[in-house]
Amino acid sequence: MFATARSPQEPGSSPYEEARAQALALFEGERDATANAANLAALLFHSLPELNWAGFYWLRGSELVLGPFQGRPACVRIPLGKGVCGTAAALRATIVVPDVNAFSGHIACDSASRSEVVVPVMRAERLLGVLDLDSPRVERFTEEDARGLEAIVRDFVEATDLG
Repeated sequence: MFATARSPQEPGSSPYEEARAQALALFEGERDATANAANLAALLFHSLPELNWAGFYWLRGSELVLGPFQGRPACVRIPLGKGVCGTAAALRATIVVPDVNAFSGHIACDSASRSEVVVPVMRAERLLGVLDLDSPRVERFTEEDARGLEAIVRDFVEATDLG
């Protein structure tokens, strides 16, 4: 059994250092994409504060299709270039949105979501999908969150047999 916990953070440490170490432990000895994505979504959802959704969308043709996640039911398909997820995928760049209501073309899968961060999942130059985290708090995500999640996604890609 693997336990996640929101432990008090030591001054100067990042919540992503602990999440990254836990993710690496979960990936050890397992290369299945579904298993690793499901465990990573659960780990992030239960270990990072103020999230109401954490999960993956996988690139299928010209759209993103819902993958493993934690949270309320979500949009199943998102066209590339649409919403925060589709835009991050099309740009192949991490996007931090402090207030989703100010993001032109935002797709509201959960009306409680107020801020969002989306990290492309890439192997070399090939887009495989995105990792999406939502929060009910405006300005929940920062550049520190983006960098921490990018490192975790790189570990995930390295540890996992993806397309």
